[in-house]
Amino acid sequence: MHEDKDIAAIERAMVAIRRRQRRRALAAADGAGPEHDVLDVIEGAGGPVTVTGVAEALGVDQPRASRLVAAAVTGGLVRREADQADGRRSHLVLTGVGRAALAHARESRQASFAAVTRTWTAAERAEFARLLTRFVEGMR
Repeated sequence: MHEDKDIAAIERAMVAIRRRQRRRALAAADGAGPEHDVLDVIEGAGGPVTVTGVAEALGVDQPRASRLVAAAVTGGLVRREADQADGRRSHLVLTGVGRAALAHARESRQASFAAVTRTWTAAERAEFARLLTRFVEGMR
């Protein structure tokens, strides 16, 4: 057991976040299913995304990523486009419906975060955002 009480508090908080995410507490508010994780990957990639890229980004195996992508395609959220350099590959592209779903999910998540931090000062929110971002970047 780590002797630093703050490290122990961070660990407990992260476990609580993981449990809530497992129950998809944040996604429940916006109606997003697991296939919506594909949308976040595509949006955050900054370039072409393949099913393999989705698998790597989500930390899942190829069959799981393929199922998530297939669900996103079936739902009209994503479309496959042929890679012009390699006809055997296809890139995943957000559709208009997918972009709208992402915007809705972002608005819902931000509303949830705003509600949780409604009693915080602007300085507290800014400091939390700075530290949380730094924490996440340190996990890479």
